[in-house]
Amino acid sequence: MNLSIAKDQILIGLQAVQNVVGSRTTLPILSNVLMRAEGNRVEFTATDLDISVTCTVEAKVLQPGATTLPVKKLFGIVRELGGTEIEIETDEKNISTLRCGSSYFKIHGMNAEEFPPLPNLKDDKKVVLSQETVKGMLKKTSFAVSTDESRYVLNGIFLSLKDHKMTMVATDGRRLALVDEEVDITEKSSGEFIIPAKAVAELNRLLQEKGDVEIKFGENQASFSLKNEKDLPVLLVTKLIEGNYPNYRQVIPGEARERVPLQREELMQALRRAEIMTSDKANSVKLAFGRNLLAITANSPEVGEARETLAVNYKGKEMAIAFNPRYLIDALNALTEDEVFFELIDELSPGVLKINGPFLYVVMPMRLS
Repeated sequence: MNLSIAKDQILIGLQAVQNVVGSRTTLPILSNVLMRAEGNRVEFTATDLDISVTCTVEAKVLQPGATTLPVKKLFGIVRELGGTEIEIETDEKNISTLRCGSSYFKIHGMNAEEFPPLPNLKDDKKVVLSQETVKGMLKKTSFAVSTDESRYVLNGIFLSLKDHKMTMVATDGRRLALVDEEVDITEKSSGEFIIPAKAVAELNRLLQEKGDVEIKFGENQASFSLKNEKDLPVLLVTKLIEGNYPNYRQVIPGEARERVPLQREELMQALRRAEIMTSDKANSVKLAFGRNLLAITANSPEVGEARETLAVNYKGKEMAIAFNPRYLIDALNALTEDEVFFELIDELSPGVLKINGPFLYVVMPMRLS
């Protein structure tokens, strides 16, 4: 293999793929990036056997071929190089030389044949959406994914494609975020699956504001194919979480008694200030709704107390309800709308946060101390 590649191009490729490589891996090949050069392109692939990411960039390929190189070392070298054009040549023993200006490196790689092959997903189950839509949906749900490994089906985002709708749901048992968008789905392409949290984090990083993403899924794998600014493909393939996602519909409360419009930024800042006065033992903030007033208080015996009031449009009976402030802040932070709506039934029922759009967030109340 012999090629010449611009520094910015190789950085784009390595930055796209290197995150999936774990620091401690039992198979040495998994610490390497697969480089495959042909035509006027180089394809970079990294995998941890659960998630694989491939990114294609432009290069001048003088002799096509493939090798694998330690990805962290390669990225470290490229990032520090002073020049703009890098020449890479690989011999039959998978030893690669890198030249850039007066810099010269020799790196020991491994045979490309040893690299795990990428799975191929059939074309029958697929849907195409804008990257911006998928990115927005992930942002509005991913913060509520559970980190408790004993309930592994909750360690990811549930994605449902049916009735001309794509729905994403995440819950950790104490809160639930749901968002849906209308999409064009054929009967054949409908289905449901759970994307693991690591793949969600990678997608959050890789998805752009422009362009489309093609989602394909099979029995236990899904792929997300997106194009970068230069119309060069980035592909993420992930194993899916096996198991049945719980019936999230039964967690969503019925008809609300009160619907209170609130300024998102103002509420979030007030909750952030109140959160400072919570502790591990007393980690709740009380929201007391009175006539045209919302009082937010935090009180923990060992820290002290905080109290502030917001003017709100509220005409109902007085009601006080406590929540973990972090759960409300996370949701408010994931939204961009100026106005949100807080729906309440009573002091003991879950609160529901909504916007003028297809988003819903259920949060369980805490006992008032």
